[in-house]
Amino acid sequence: MRIQCPALLVLLSLLTDTSQAQRTNLPATSLAELQKQLSNHVSQPRFAAALWGVKVVSLDSGKTLFEHNPEKLFSPASNSKLYTVAMALDRLGADYRIKTSLYAESKPEPDGTLKGDLIVYGRGDPTLNARLRGNDIHHVFDGLIAALTNAGVKQITGSLVGDETFFTGPGFGSGWSWDDLEYYYGAEITALTVNDNTLQVAVKPGASAGQPCRLELIPPTPYLVLSNCTETIPGRQRRTINFYRPLEQNLVYVTGQMGVDDTGYTEDVTVHTPGSLFVTLFQEALTRAGIKVAGPGKLVSWVPHHAPPVDCSKLTELGVCESLPMADIAREVMKPSQNLYTDVLLAHVGEQHRQSSTPREREQTSENLGLRELSVFLSGAGVKAGDVLFEEGSGLSRNNLTTPNATVALLQYMSRHKAAQVYRDALPIAGVDGTLRNRMKGTAAAGNVRAKTGTLRWANSLSGYVTSAAGEHLAFSVMLNRYHNPEPSQSARGDIDGIAVMLAEFAGDSRK
Repeated sequence: MRIQCPALLVLLSLLTDTSQAQRTNLPATSLAELQKQLSNHVSQPRFAAALWGVKVVSLDSGKTLFEHNPEKLFSPASNSKLYTVAMALDRLGADYRIKTSLYAESKPEPDGTLKGDLIVYGRGDPTLNARLRGNDIHHVFDGLIAALTNAGVKQITGSLVGDETFFTGPGFGSGWSWDDLEYYYGAEITALTVNDNTLQVAVKPGASAGQPCRLELIPPTPYLVLSNCTETIPGRQRRTINFYRPLEQNLVYVTGQMGVDDTGYTEDVTVHTPGSLFVTLFQEALTRAGIKVAGPGKLVSWVPHHAPPVDCSKLTELGVCESLPMADIAREVMKPSQNLYTDVLLAHVGEQHRQSSTPREREQTSENLGLRELSVFLSGAGVKAGDVLFEEGSGLSRNNLTTPNATVALLQYMSRHKAAQVYRDALPIAGVDGTLRNRMKGTAAAGNVRAKTGTLRWANSLSGYVTSAAGEHLAFSVMLNRYHNPEPSQSARGDIDGIAVMLAEFAGDSRK
């Protein structure tokens, strides 16, 4: 009689499964093996309710190595930025800089008195922030202050007027969800941006349990009001701090608990009407520089009931401050996946292509004009009409749609573009930086894959470039929508990264 040990059988079964998994995960050495590997991956039963889209093309041979639902429309999330940044580099150039101008009715008097208002006219420079200037808000306006000093301005008899009329349209992208607007990634869009249109709140425990937590606004400003509803609790328990800013208000409710032994942390919060924050902080900078402004700060926007746009052609330009070059802005967009910068670029390109006869109305917003130019650009790039349906530029809208076919076609086009290296260098590097810094570490993809991530609740994507183990240059787009995995240890990102690793390990060669 043969006696079987259940524990031994389980162990043998696990060893067998592990061996099979290892064989399955061995690097593919032929195109047929790679295709089977990828097909098996996306066909797993746990993806039955989800939708995969994959396309892989060799940049060297032009051959399609693998595709799965390449023609279907997916929510790309932040893969949308691949499109907007490509258009901006093409239409504006890698060396292009966005200007912020200082205007007045006339030049200052010999004694440095500027009669009337000083107008700061924004065109969407997103790089006026403390993060790019040693985290010192005082240096954000150095360029503008220097321009005024060079013009000889010492005092202003009128007001500081912030003019954000270069952009027409709401301060948020079409299709954005209302509850995104209080988070840093939903910062309002304006032609006068400052500090990523956010402020930081530093939270530290109170001196003893039972006391409110200590809140500090960085930089200090009365523009945003904090309502402290927090509590310090004993020990170092898990913090439960939450921030809530009601729509169209500059009041933030801070609630929750923090342990008395907690070291504290900082959180970015958005502000309403960030153009006014720009004026507030710039006026403070003028005072620190010894330039007196007699009147209160003002903001002029596109909204119909506000004052009509200032006619800059009838004014004297006292000086300008320029942004970082477009090549650097592309990096600042793609590496951290910065929504505000992307939508600012879309609006800026749109305004660059506004005709003098185009009315500045709701139907002809900067965003709409930018999307119209995006369609023209994509047509020239060989992207099939109807394959890209965007509402805004960053991908925060759940209504943006594109196909793997279109994304790979764009990547192929940009690999031959005069700004190809700038575009490639702007992408996050697996295991190294940006939104990929903690992904694919210790694999063949680390330091190799350069790709844009994309994440919304039911949408994940990864598209970019990878060099195979055989030295073949590939462009790929992987999109996974509507996937819900009840296992917390498994994530859609891991499943998508697995495909990128397979491509990096691929030892075959389609060029032969």
